Amino acid sequence: MTKGKDSKPHIGIFGRRNNGKSSLINVLAGQEIAIVSDVAGTTTDPVKKSIEIAGLGPVILVDTAGIDDTGELGEKRIASTLNTLKIIDMALLVIANSEFGLPEETLVKQFSSLEIPYIILHNKTDAHRPANGFVDDLISKLKVPVLPFSTKVAPDKEGVIRLMRESIPESAFKSTSLIGDIVKQGDLVLLITPIDIEAPEGRMILPQVQTIRDALDNDCICLVCKERELDKVISTLQPRPALAITDSQIFLKADASIPADIPLTSFSILLARQKGDFSSYLKGTPKIGCLNDGDRILILESCTHHVSCDDIGRTKIPRWLSNFTGKKLHFEVVSGLNSLPRPIREYALVIQCGGCVLTTRQLLNRLKPAIDAGVPVSNYGMTIAWIHGIFQRAVAPFVTIERDSSDYL
Repeated sequence: MTKGKDSKPHIGIFGRRNNGKSSLINVLAGQEIAIVSDVAGTTTDPVKKSIEIAGLGPVILVDTAGIDDTGELGEKRIASTLNTLKIIDMALLVIANSEFGLPEETLVKQFSSLEIPYIILHNKTDAHRPANGFVDDLISKLKVPVLPFSTKVAPDKEGVIRLMRESIPESAFKSTSLIGDIVKQGDLVLLITPIDIEAPEGRMILPQVQTIRDALDNDCICLVCKERELDKVISTLQPRPALAITDSQIFLKADASIPADIPLTSFSILLARQKGDFSSYLKGTPKIGCLNDGDRILILESCTHHVSCDDIGRTKIPRWLSNFTGKKLHFEVVSGLNSLPRPIREYALVIQCGGCVLTTRQLLNRLKPAIDAGVPVSNYGMTIAWIHGIFQRAVAPFVTIERDSSDYL
């Protein structure tokens, strides 16, 4: 289950079968958008609901199957439920009948491991109030809010929303600026955007659109051109750009055409700094020089897309890396948030795309297994810059901002 192109905060609803997860979604939405039944296991697979919650704003609620499902099919449903943890920004754990056992403890451990904020709702209090001391004991043990609740009788919707607002990280709603800390009002920002076989018909790719919007939000002036017009633009342009941003695929052309005193980077590197683990990218990218024959390289795409004959992740980067290292390397590509084909430790390097369709949490969760295992990680733009010998110039606009990052150059 991937997040797609929806950047709204994702809130997962978890709990045992028939604890009222779907009913809770209907209460929060203020309308019947989830199927409710007294039959346990009505929700069989994670389902996303895009709604506007008064007092919270636009969010994606993810309705999941019961964590106590049984049988071979039930185990697959539980696995699918647990897989949604990769995409959520916070969780609501729905319990009932004063039950908090192995299924809930397993979930809570996963929440803690992935640093997912969560609250607990004790549902069905209209029929079965929590046992004496049950709620206080849970609060003392887990150090999270536990709210007695009923989806049927006077549901305390405002209380749930208040706890959600207090618990969900601000970063889930607000993304950091791409260039706001390196430009000022009135600066001219030059964007070099090739229109090639990979460019979508009649429109620009998402990172280019996001960068243009971010520049305008920071009161900058945008000038957009293709690489073929770049030399003419540079020779006549006044005032000089405060920043030039290029598609990573034409780094060499941009580096040759843009004077050295004009900061130059790429759309992919901007995204790497905004939502990736930039310090780990800085450390990991130079490991390209240490690759050996037979090494496996994992390339992570954030989305599924039409694959062209000269695709950047599947064709160009593997070709450039093989030529640069002179080694016989093996490449594997995984799209979206799909499972890896082998244990992460079997890879010598992981290369992540810009992640324009992922949230910060989703991208960090995607990289965490590699970083924890000591596997070097890089980014499309940073890998291409290293291969072409312009890595230092490409990250120079940011290394004084990122603490200690200059140690990695």
